Parts: sequence; C-alpha cells; structure tokens
Amino acid sequence: MLAIEVGPADVAHTRYAISPLGEAMNALRVAAGKQPAGPLRSWAQRVAPRYERLLRETPEVVALTTLLRRGGYNADFIQPPPPDPGGDFAVELAAVRTTPLGQVRAEIARNLVGLRTPPRHVRQILAAPDVLTRLADAIEATWHALVEPDWPRLRAVLERDLVQRAGHLAMFGWAAALSDLDPRVGWRSEGAHGVLEVRTGSRSGWERHRPGGRGLLLMPTVFGSLISYAEPPWPYALVYPARGVADLLGPPPVRHGGAALARLVGPHRAQVLRALAVPATTTQLAGQLGLSMGTVGGHLAVLRDAGLVSRTRTGRSVRYERTPLGERLSGP
Repeated sequence: MLAIEVGPADVAHTRYAISPLGEAMNALRVAAGKQPAGPLRSWAQRVAPRYERLLRETPEVVALTTLLRRGGYNADFIQPPPPDPGGDFAVELAAVRTTPLGQVRAEIARNLVGLRTPPRHVRQILAAPDVLTRLADAIEATWHALVEPDWPRLRAVLERDLVQRAGHLAMFGWAAALSDLDPRVGWRSEGAHGVLEVRTGSRSGWERHRPGGRGLLLMPTVFGSLISYAEPPWPYALVYPARGVADLLGPPPVRHGGAALARLVGPHRAQVLRALAVPATTTQLAGQLGLSMGTVGGHLAVLRDAGLVSRTRTGRSVRYERTPLGERLSGP
C-alpha cells in the first residue's frame, strides 16, 4: 500500500498523459483473460479472432502475457510511463527498446517470483539473448492487432477524461480530482499538504513516499485498472480507469427509455446525447462515435436549440455538456 505525501508545489507539477503503449498492454490483459472484461465484454468478443491470430503469428505474445499478473509485481520495462505527454506509440516503443539488458533480466526474474513455472517455449523466449527485441516486437504486434484500429475513438475518450480531471485539480484541488479516480484511491488532507493513499495488493503496511515538488503523472486508461509506479527511475504515476468507457467499444447496453429517446430526437442525436455523459468537444465526439465533424456539429446544434445541451468556450475549445433536461431524458 502506498502513501504519497504531496504539497502545493506538487499540484503545479502534476501532469496528465495518454499512453498508447499502455493501452496496448492493458488491452492484451483483457483479451488474454488476465483481467475481467466487465463493460468491455463486447469488445473482447469482437477482437477474439484477432487475438487468436496474433498468438499464432507472434509466439512471443504468449511470453508477454506470462508477465501480466494481478496483485503482484509486473516488469516495468514492458509498460513504462510515457517519456512525454504527446501520446505517440512509436516514441514509447523506442524507449522500451533502449532498456538495458541487465534491467530487463532483473525485472523478468522479479516478475516470475511466485508464478507457476512457465512452459518450456516461454522460458526459452524469456532467457533468449534478444529477449528485449522479441518482447518489444510482440508489444508492437499487439498494438497493431488490438488497439490501433480503434485508436481515434479511444484517444477521444482519454483526452476528454484528462481535460476534465485536470480542470478539477487546478480549480478545486486534490480531493475533487481524485474523488472518483478508483475505489482503492483516497485523499487525506493534512493542512496545506495531503496524503494520496493507494491500496495496492500488498499487505505489508504503508510505504510512504514524497515527490518533493515533482508532482505526479496521472494517466487514464480505457482497458486497464489501477496501476501505480513508485520506484526509480520512474516518476510517481497512477494509471486509472477513464470515465465514459461503457458505451465505447461495443453495442451500447439497453437502457430504460433508450428506444423512446431515439424516437423523440432521432437515433443519431440520441447517440450524441448519451455520449455526453462526460462533457466533450465536437472533435472528441466525432472520434468516439465514428461520425463526421459536420454531422456531429449539426446534431449538437439541434440538441442545443432544444435545450438538451449547453456549450462553454475555454480558450479555442468549445465543450458541450448535457443540461438538467438532457440528463433526465438520457436516463441512468
């Protein structure tokens, strides 16, 4: 369990980032059954043929999934925090490929402690002289097979989440920004300072850390659950589930009154209204829904004229959100 003591300077230096490589690894966890699919069950079923083909064509992916575990240490080099907030998969993968071989072997050995002995072909891959190249190639193949086809929509949801949460942190402080981050994350105020508490799988008591004004790195994820980084050389970082995921990668769940809403405003406008469970820009909605900017803009104009959505300009961006009437019509 982690207790991260933060002060006013840490707020100023806390940043948010998107990690395409992290999404590839988290997607692999779901596709491989290493993590419950939950609201992503439809996505997991849809990509199952792609996942099976990935395993056939890239055997190293099996070795990669062997290193994915819950409630224990996972090798950091296969899913490091991004070196910059730009969200560029190629940049992240290049950083993975530069990991010193000694570090790779040490992290793999630590990762395997407590796990059942892997099959012989997996042990051969993990012990190979070119293990880093082979695992990095497997990460790249996973990205192309599982994540890249949906990336514009995924990125829209991630950007939407981090913009809203960063705004809450800047305006209202840590308690507001972390209030619904994850059930295992809590905030305890101590005057001008505070303690971010992360309940990990460890039962060995609280490990106390102080960023010392360097802040934290917060990264939303579509596929993953809570992941924490608190060891050198990484920055203090948390990966947390993004909001607005349930309707993203599969057919939307049947809601009470959903058909009536579609009859009232039209199916595409109903889709836009439901997608505004989290405020978004026209660009973000177009990416999430797979519609053109003009189409989404037209639907938003009609919904706004009907009093179902409102808009707020922040700098060059215009964000839309549901009005109280739009919330009631959208249902739970």
